[in-house]
Amino acid sequence: MSAFAQTQLKETFVINLGPQHPATHGVLRVKLVMDGEYIVEAEPVLGYIHRMHEKMGENRTWAQFMPNTGRMDYLHALAYNHGYVTVVERAAGIEVPERAEYIRVITAELNRISSHLLWFGAFVLDLGGFTPLLYAFDDREQILDLLESVTGSRLTYSYFRFGGVYNDIDENFVPGALAFIKRLRERLPMYHALVTKNVILRTRLEDIGFITPEMCRKYGATGPVARGSGINFDVRKHEPYSVYPEFNFDIPVYPKGDSMARYMVRMDEIEQSMRIVEQAIAKLPDGPVMAPKAPKILKPAKGDYYHAVETARGSFGIRVVSDGTNTPYRLKLRSPTFSNLSLFGEACQGMLLPDALALMGSLDLVIPEIDR
Repeated sequence: MSAFAQTQLKETFVINLGPQHPATHGVLRVKLVMDGEYIVEAEPVLGYIHRMHEKMGENRTWAQFMPNTGRMDYLHALAYNHGYVTVVERAAGIEVPERAEYIRVITAELNRISSHLLWFGAFVLDLGGFTPLLYAFDDREQILDLLESVTGSRLTYSYFRFGGVYNDIDENFVPGALAFIKRLRERLPMYHALVTKNVILRTRLEDIGFITPEMCRKYGATGPVARGSGINFDVRKHEPYSVYPEFNFDIPVYPKGDSMARYMVRMDEIEQSMRIVEQAIAKLPDGPVMAPKAPKILKPAKGDYYHAVETARGSFGIRVVSDGTNTPYRLKLRSPTFSNLSLFGEACQGMLLPDALALMGSLDLVIPEIDR
């Protein structure tokens, strides 16, 4: 081989993945340094849809910021609702009726299933399979119909209130939720036969896209990304909140750390969320859905407060600092997907570009939640 040819092999070039690439699922740009088909370096570039949510929270009343929470992770908006109302309730000393907490858990877990279904369909679409998306959206529409009946929305929910929820569930919600769970449980074997056991999918995901536990700790990765690397941590179990301690459910953990492990964690979580919803419906108490003495104008006591919830993508933390007025003095959001994306540059070094796209899909990115 000539010296010129050897020099050519060592040459690299730069390409942009996004910000209008379908595999990035939003306006995310990744600057890639390539050596042929292999990735030498990857640098995520954010800022294309930055909306200053935290600064907006410091210029609105406590209640006015609530709609913002549903516009970050719009696929699991109710978990973000849950995190925000809980930290404010703690700051203001508001006691939430038990029925309201059960309704919060039921709706948030149905929202988690809808989020995982959308991820499932879009992930397989990234890998070249179109049909599973249609099945996933067919099931997801059933959840959206249920949630719309009580929240009035189908995506960017703003249903929770300080002291409870906006309104009680109607008489059709419980039988509808149980019918949906029965339907999905019957269809999951078809999902696994069509996709999980598909040799093409397994070839694309198994033994590819390794993320080690050390890498998760280094970047602060949580949720299915960390549990797919053998880290058994779920806020609902390890830092319990709401009425989650009342329910019996498992935390799916896969130690291998490849893209297939993260896929399996989310598929198993769908089943666990269905278990939680069934138990919550069976134990659903009677009573009010709003605290009777919830103040109309909130002025929490001065202090520094933090609370975390388990979203479909990991631990979402909210820190608020109150100066005793009707507006937060400081508001800081701990975004799970921001941490999960941060490890992408290290994890994809030396990978083929198509494998890196599969790795990115297995992270389940929601860009407005990262670029908030």
